[in-house]
Amino acid sequence: MAAMAAPHCLLGFLLLAFLIVAASHQEHQESKNPAQRKLLQQPPAAAFPNPSLQAAYIALQAWKSRITGDPQGITATWIGLDVCRYRGVFCSPAPDDSCKEVVSGIDLNHGFLSGTLPEELGLLTYLALFHINTNLFCGTLPGSMATLLLLYELDVSNNRFSGPFPLVTLAMPSLAYLDLRYNGFSGELPGALFDKHLDALFVNNNQFAAQVPWNLGSSTVSVANFANNRFSGGIPPSIGNMRRTLNEIIFLGNRFDGCIPGEIGLLDQLNVFDVSYNSLGGGLPPSIAQMISLEQLDVAFNLLTGDVPAAICDLPNLENFTFAGNFFSGESPDCLALPSRGRIVDDRGNCIPNRPLQRPAQQCQAFLSQEPSCFPLPPKSFFPNPPLPCSPPPSTPPY
Repeated sequence: MAAMAAPHCLLGFLLLAFLIVAASHQEHQESKNPAQRKLLQQPPAAAFPNPSLQAAYIALQAWKSRITGDPQGITATWIGLDVCRYRGVFCSPAPDDSCKEVVSGIDLNHGFLSGTLPEELGLLTYLALFHINTNLFCGTLPGSMATLLLLYELDVSNNRFSGPFPLVTLAMPSLAYLDLRYNGFSGELPGALFDKHLDALFVNNNQFAAQVPWNLGSSTVSVANFANNRFSGGIPPSIGNMRRTLNEIIFLGNRFDGCIPGEIGLLDQLNVFDVSYNSLGGGLPPSIAQMISLEQLDVAFNLLTGDVPAAICDLPNLENFTFAGNFFSGESPDCLALPSRGRIVDDRGNCIPNRPLQRPAQQCQAFLSQEPSCFPLPPKSFFPNPPLPCSPPPSTPPY
C-alpha cells in the first residue's frame, strides 16, 4: 500500500515546491516574455478535479512553451484545463485510486515537433508511457524525469538528442522498454544499464563508443540492438548468461575485434544473431551448433577464417545464414544444400575453392598466411560530446 501511495506523495511535494518557487519569483518574472508570465499565472487548484491533473497542466503548458516548431498543429489543441483532451495525451484511472483520473501516457510519435524537454515533465508522476519518436527534439532528457516511478516505456528515438548516455533512465525503477536509437548520444554505455530489469534495449544509430561493458550478460532483455555505433573491443563472454531471456541481439556496423566468444552457444532461445560489418577474427565457434532456435545468423564482412562448421548448417530453424566478405576456406555439403531446402545462404567474397564470386587467390594467400589472434585490441576511453546547441529545425522534416 505504501508503494502505491508513492506517486501521490511525491506529486504533492513536487507541486508544492513548484508553486512556492513560482510565487517567490513572480515579481522578478514580470519583466520577462509573455509566455513565461503566462506560465506563472496558473489557474487555482480548485479548477482541477485533482492535484495530479493540475500538475499535468503545469507540465504540459511548460512543454508547450518550449516547442519551437509544430507543423501538424498538435499543441494548438493544448488549450483549456482539461488536459485529457489534449492531442497526444492519454488519461486513465490512477493505479492507487480508480476514482481519480491521471495522465498515464504521452504519444507524440511522428509529430515532427521541435524544441526541448522541460524539467516540469517530472510532475507527470503517474506517467507509464512516453513516446516521442520521429520528432526534432534536441538537448537531452531532463533530470526531473527520475521522479517518473511508474514509467514503463520510454521511446525518444529518431530525434536530435545528444550528449552522454541519459543517466536519468537508470533511476526509473519501472522502466522495461528503452529506445534511444537514431539520435546523437555519445560516449560509453554505463555498466549499470545492464543491471536494470529491461525487456528491450535499442541504442543503435548513435555515436556510442568504447567497449560494451563486461556485465552485458546481467541484462534481462529479450531484444538488444547496438548497431551502427563505434563500439570496439571484444563481445563480452558474459553474453552466454542471457540465455533465459534473449531472443535477438544485433552488433552490426561497429568496430568489434577479437573472436566471437564460444559462450554464445549457450543462447538456445536466440532467434537472431548479427555481428556483420565488424573486424572479428578467428573461426566460427562450433558451439553455435547448440543454438537450436537460431533463424538468422549474419557474420558477413568480418575477418573470419577456417571452415564453416557443418553442424551450424544443420540447425533445425536456420533460415538465413550470411557469411559473405570473410576469409573462410571451406564450406561443407550441408551448407551447400541449404538453398535446395528453401534456405538463404550467402558465401560470396571468401576463399572457398570451386565457389563463385570468391576473393582473388593472392588476397586469400596473403591474409591466411598471418597467424589469427583472438585477443582484441586494448580498449580506449571515449568521452561523450556535450549536448549540441539546438539549431533551428529544417523547413522540411528529414524523414
